[in-house]
Amino acid sequence: MKLLRASSWLLAALLSACAVRPPVEPPAPLPGPTPIPAPPPALIPTPAAVYPTLKPVAWDTLDSWQSDATSESWSAFLHSCAALKKQSAWHAVCNDAEAMGQPDDLTARTFFEQRFQLYQATQEDGSAEGMVTGYYEPLLKGDRVQTERARYPLRAVPDDLITVNLASVYPELKNLRLRGRLVGNKLVPYATRKEIEAAGSNGTPNGKAIAWAEDPVDVFFLQIQGSGRIELPDGSHIRVGYADQNGHPYQSIGKLLVDRGELKLEQASMQGIKDWGERNPDKLPDLLASNPSFVFFRELPNDLPGPLGALGVPLTGSRSIAIDPRFIPLGAPVFLATTQPNSAQPLNRLVMAQDTGGAIRGGVRADFFWGFGQEAGELAGRMKQRGRMWVLLPRDYPLSLVRRD
Repeated sequence: MKLLRASSWLLAALLSACAVRPPVEPPAPLPGPTPIPAPPPALIPTPAAVYPTLKPVAWDTLDSWQSDATSESWSAFLHSCAALKKQSAWHAVCNDAEAMGQPDDLTARTFFEQRFQLYQATQEDGSAEGMVTGYYEPLLKGDRVQTERARYPLRAVPDDLITVNLASVYPELKNLRLRGRLVGNKLVPYATRKEIEAAGSNGTPNGKAIAWAEDPVDVFFLQIQGSGRIELPDGSHIRVGYADQNGHPYQSIGKLLVDRGELKLEQASMQGIKDWGERNPDKLPDLLASNPSFVFFRELPNDLPGPLGALGVPLTGSRSIAIDPRFIPLGAPVFLATTQPNSAQPLNRLVMAQDTGGAIRGGVRADFFWGFGQEAGELAGRMKQRGRMWVLLPRDYPLSLVRRD
């Protein structure tokens, strides 16, 4: 505060001095060549891809478009633009959007209708419906160091994990990564969840722990959600986010419990699995180990407005989704028509495809981001609805990337 007051006094003194003594006119510039302005930054071509399950349709075929408070998606759209505007197909539309400020619903809808072509998303078999689940940013109890209560690590990426991007050789594999570790001069699959946790218990952990949590089930579901916050003993929080994965496919432990007859299908939610674990603590480690996939984390700045998604921008509660980037361009606006969790009440709104997930597979498949905290977690845990999706792409988007039937 002292610095602020001193700065205000200094500013007043300088302004007073200017009022008494006019500034001296700068000398005329010497003759010489006219400076050449710096060239604008080069645009990046939109990545070549084929999206054969997107079908162009007219705006008037989207019945629920007018019912959404479209302006509420604007900040999420600008977050997408922060990552996309260097691409040639997005540059003009994102620059114009950033110059508009905060539009009202009508202005926002008009902007999207005039600047974007609408495409209906379909499954590979041509059907228009798919599954919509939910996820959120959880809050875990824990500590920065291992304690008697905080005993379960959130691991950073191990030094021996190798991630190979094959897109430069095989463009059709641009959304896939090969992960493993070197044994001699041979790349072999990386350790499974069971192997990673067993190595950690033997004193040779795979990846340094960036924090420690009190509940192993919370850690497991944090890996599914991809990001979260850890509440420390002093009440402060640290934010963690997805850094990498061990390369093994995700296996649903909820489905496994249903197949074993230990839970009914409607009980196989996050809370249902936690309740089962409390009743069966001796069986819990084997259940968790049945999913070989393991996620590594990194610490993120606490001042982010939301967790970072796969696009590299903060997610917005109720306005961001995870999609399968093989079928929908990452970052694109998507109109989602589904229903509220365990309800027939419509949930129709414009959202942004800003994230991906290991379990999100298909042309009509979305994971709806509900935001942070317990209420968001309850909604996310109950959400398993049918839904439809429409993708918005700029009108000058390379149409050769989309098959027209």
